[in-house]
Amino acid sequence: MTTSYWFIRHGPTHAKGFCGHLDLSADLSDGAQIERLKACLPTDAKILSSDLSRARETAKAIWNGQTWLPEAPQFREMDFGDWDGQDFDTVEKADPALWRAFWETPGKVAPPNGESFDELSQRIETALNALHAPGPQGNIIIVAHFAVILAALKQATAMPTTSVFSFKINNFSLTRLDYLHKSNNWRVMGVNAVV
Repeated sequence: MTTSYWFIRHGPTHAKGFCGHLDLSADLSDGAQIERLKACLPTDAKILSSDLSRARETAKAIWNGQTWLPEAPQFREMDFGDWDGQDFDTVEKADPALWRAFWETPGKVAPPNGESFDELSQRIETALNALHAPGPQGNIIIVAHFAVILAALKQATAMPTTSVFSFKINNFSLTRLDYLHKSNNWRVMGVNAVV
């Protein structure tokens, strides 16, 4: 009585700053890494991705016969608003107080015209609940983004945001979270596994 979420972080974009809703392509040149990842994913799964190019392209690269679900804009990366596409130094110099608050007290603080991590977390919680609300769904592969995976991890563990931010989520990494329908609870099977 389980829905197993296999979260994959998309391939690297090589962006040097904030890359939220900015639609950049993934670098998929590491064919060996892609094949290793592809080999460890269940073939009896459903697969979906965020609607951003880097996630969509990664999903296509790791696809191995799984059932496609429609692209899911609700699994987009955090919206960095006016910071999107800017390098970190530029943002820090423009508003040092907001910059410090964003990193030192993560959760409620949002970039100008963007969303906070708390807002992102609510978006991801709603999206995951909608996926498993009908009952056990077996394996679902979700190709998404750094902050999206952290938000799912926060939901599964009920950790405070500052603790969730201590996790690293590498490109092409696997984070598996199982939703246990009978107990209405979560089980963490692995975080940031790189195969």
